[in-house]
Amino acid sequence: MTTEELFQVITELEPSAKQSEKTSDRPTVEVPPEALVALMQKLRDDPRLSFNMLLAHTAVDWLEERLFEMVYQLYSPQNQQYLAVLVYVPRNNPVVPTISSIWRIAEFQEREVYDLLGVLYDEHPDLRRLFLEDDWTGFPLRKSYQDDFILERPK
Repeated sequence: MTTEELFQVITELEPSAKQSEKTSDRPTVEVPPEALVALMQKLRDDPRLSFNMLLAHTAVDWLEERLFEMVYQLYSPQNQQYLAVLVYVPRNNPVVPTISSIWRIAEFQEREVYDLLGVLYDEHPDLRRLFLEDDWTGFPLRKSYQDDFILERPK
């Protein structure tokens, strides 16, 4: 399936989806948070697409834009095709729906993003810190994070 055909199928399945303007070596689509779960379910279950694998999920802190960019990397073994799905959420209220009911591995990937960036996942079955102690204050991968342990670059 060509990239154009892929985007045509995706926009047929989810009209709010649009091809990302970001430069990437993989096809990339953006969707609003409220369309994420339905689209991911369709990407996995539609036989034309069969994106059965969630390879990775992370987030990017765009401090100046006051946004978190949620990045989901999918793979279809059947079609040998990759797809990146992006969702933008406001930095002051970073809430996105969980996709752990679609791919079980998302449960741990979402916990990692929560632990290090502070993004909340609606209806996550076990949203708690994964790497840091329960009493840790703040989220170390946020660009605004400060603590006494951060080393400064030499001038």
